[in-house]
Amino acid sequence: MKDEKKTTVGRRDFLRKVGIGTVGAGATLATPLITPAQADSETETEKRKARYRVTDDVKAFYRVNRYPT
Repeated sequence: MKDEKKTTVGRRDFLRKVGIGTVGAGATLATPLITPAQADSETETEKRKARYRVTDDVKAFYRVNRYPT
């Protein structure tokens, strides 16, 4: 019989290899996500307009959570 060496990966070696692989993958994925900042496109009137509306859903939320009316 021939002397065969079994190549098994130990628990610690496995975690090291996985960690190195995720660092490499993270570096390649993070690069395209960096984009220059864009200016705000809202005008002054749009910024100041009322956005809060008391709808039936809001009224139900207040009622269920017992907020004072």
